[in-house]
Amino acid sequence: MKAVVLAAGEGTRLRPLTFTKPKPMLPIGGKPILEHVLYALKEAGIKDIYIIVHYMAEKVKQYFGDGSKYELKIEYLFQPEPRGTADALLVAEPHLNEDFMLVYGDLLVSSKAVQRLIQTFKRENPMAVMAVVPVENPEHYGVVGLQGNRVTKIVEKPSKEKAPSNLANAGIYVFTPEIFKEARKTKTSTRGELELTDSITMLAEQGKEVIAEKISREDWMDIGFPWSLLEANEWTLKKAESKLNGTIESGATITGPAIIEENARIRAGAYVEGPVYIGENSDIGPNCYLRPFTSIGKNVRIGNACEIKNSIIMNGTHIGHLSYVGDSIIGENCNLGAGTITANLRFDKKPVKMMIKGEKIDSGRKKLGVVLGDNVSTGIGAMFMPGVKIGNDCWIDAGAIIREDIPPKTFVKLRQSLESDNLRLG
Repeated sequence: MKAVVLAAGEGTRLRPLTFTKPKPMLPIGGKPILEHVLYALKEAGIKDIYIIVHYMAEKVKQYFGDGSKYELKIEYLFQPEPRGTADALLVAEPHLNEDFMLVYGDLLVSSKAVQRLIQTFKRENPMAVMAVVPVENPEHYGVVGLQGNRVTKIVEKPSKEKAPSNLANAGIYVFTPEIFKEARKTKTSTRGELELTDSITMLAEQGKEVIAEKISREDWMDIGFPWSLLEANEWTLKKAESKLNGTIESGATITGPAIIEENARIRAGAYVEGPVYIGENSDIGPNCYLRPFTSIGKNVRIGNACEIKNSIIMNGTHIGHLSYVGDSIIGENCNLGAGTITANLRFDKKPVKMMIKGEKIDSGRKKLGVVLGDNVSTGIGAMFMPGVKIGNDCWIDAGAIIREDIPPKTFVKLRQSLESDNLRLG
């Protein structure tokens, strides 16, 4: 069986991170989201893969190439306009005349869940099988209505009162080529897109069998908001097994599972509490503390007496000594001056809210720090309040306290006034 992976979207809800890279290329546990998807497909026995691309397509192509280094055969299909998931599927139609799997490229899924869908499809021989997963907040998902295990409809982002169930569309399917006919008949939705969920609903309304396969939350993770990256990072690192390939100096302590890649260096006095991931050529310490569920990319420098907690630090970033980064996402090639502090807890200990596409969204997390885009520099002693986002290519002045989002390519300068009482000394 072949697979189609949808990786054409921009991921506007994950800005500023997606200003400089497509959503499927955001790193989780040391690998892009899309790489985790490809490994799940490979482990399930699928090695021929079409990836649908559009936004920053070259970044995807350059990273994965023809797939040979992953023992996969990858071909790229370009979606000329981002017109929705049904339109993206139709890009693959000329290349498929057989049953196939389709997976969204911006989520995490286990190979076990992929195998279950394939087995159900082969056993039941329906027109389609789709994975569904129980959720607490159906208003954020496409929600599936069922009669037994047969799909009757899919409602996009309903209110809790109008949701037909608590089962969300997980974005993993097995189809017969019949789906292409319905995709061609699909009309533009109220969101202005050609929705694959509408195509599936059309199949079901014609009495054609679409089966829902329920999978566990342990086998699936949706990545819809910036804080979802932290949850996905934790999901990934919980499955990690230790691999200590770097240099660990005498006096450094490693506890719990840790993946330390080649040429990484853990200096004396560093305390690394797993699970953690530390990428190639990164330099940690001395005398710093890496707390659980921290992922550090390649060529990262963490200076003396820093503490990093439950955070994602992307490639090429430098964090100066005496800094604290907690429950935060730091983009590529950032430079944090000494004593930079990210606050991650409100005084009232209520869940932190974050501005997403002009609306304040409750993250549901009591602890959530800052999101920095790529190439952000801070002066010494800069401070960030919980839930703040800083666009790419920003400069933050020494001593500045940032309480609200900053757009890309902005220089935030601290203004001070000097007062004197003209005391005469001596």
